[in-house]
Amino acid sequence: MDETPSALDDAVAANPRLKRDAPLVPVDSAAGRALMAVIAILTFLAALCAGGAELVAHSSSQWRASIAREVTIQIRPSARADTDALVAKAVELARAAPGVARVEPYSREDSARLLEPWIGTGAGLADLPIPRVVTVTLADGGRADMAALRARLAAEVPGATLDDHALWLRRLSSMANTVVFVGVGLVLLVLAAAGLAVAFATRGAMAGNKEIVDVLHLVGGDDAFIAREFQSRFLQLGLKGGAVGGAAALAFITVVGAAAGSLRASPAGDQIEALFGAFDMSWRGYGVVLLIALTVAVVTAIVSRITVRRYLADSRQAGPI
Repeated sequence: MDETPSALDDAVAANPRLKRDAPLVPVDSAAGRALMAVIAILTFLAALCAGGAELVAHSSSQWRASIAREVTIQIRPSARADTDALVAKAVELARAAPGVARVEPYSREDSARLLEPWIGTGAGLADLPIPRVVTVTLADGGRADMAALRARLAAEVPGATLDDHALWLRRLSSMANTVVFVGVGLVLLVLAAAGLAVAFATRGAMAGNKEIVDVLHLVGGDDAFIAREFQSRFLQLGLKGGAVGGAAALAFITVVGAAAGSLRASPAGDQIEALFGAFDMSWRGYGVVLLIALTVAVVTAIVSRITVRRYLADSRQAGPI
């Protein structure tokens, strides 16, 4: 663009709305404030989706690490064998296995207590052949050979089975991956909605500033200059809206975490913590929210620039702007 004083003076004289220090696209207009509010809301929703997916993924990794470190030996009682002797033998074999940190046998009363949530306390548990349970905790970083231990138990302890919780690990992994994929999908949908909103707002701004764009073309302003002006202004809107939405999401997560912490000693709080963790936002969670806010701002700037270039190209094909 020719930015000589005479060219700018001619532009101002041709259109009083265009001033030397005034932006081409005002950001403090009613339309700009409405768009910033929409961007803030979409950023808030996207940050909540991403933060929730990160919380579930973090909790799932903790669940899987905890479950993977523990295996269970179950010994079915038999009328032809001494169950206590079988339990003692299983404990001996487990303690001799490499990579085992701790072995804890459950008494018959402890094993019966595990069944109370399903069959109650007055079901005559004393008369039932209740399996005995031995929990085996693996050492951190240890390489326990579960196949060898399972084979020894099958050979030396009749009725004993070893459960390494592989089925539960697969289910937890599938659940966590599903939640993460859904969260990522929702974030992408929100970003697409933000892009569409910015595209419509940009075309509206172009139509509202048609006279100014005409004058800029007359004094030598090219499409790249006009697109940069729109991109700069919409980037400011995106940064403001993203900052507001991201801060609101962090505040919401903090409030929910505080509420969950106050209920931590109650059964409901224990269930919430078991499902979502302690709602403690890690540095990765803060990074995710910040990344979402910046991504929304970048999408806003890119979409506005592309929309302006296409609008100008279409207008030029249709005739003079």
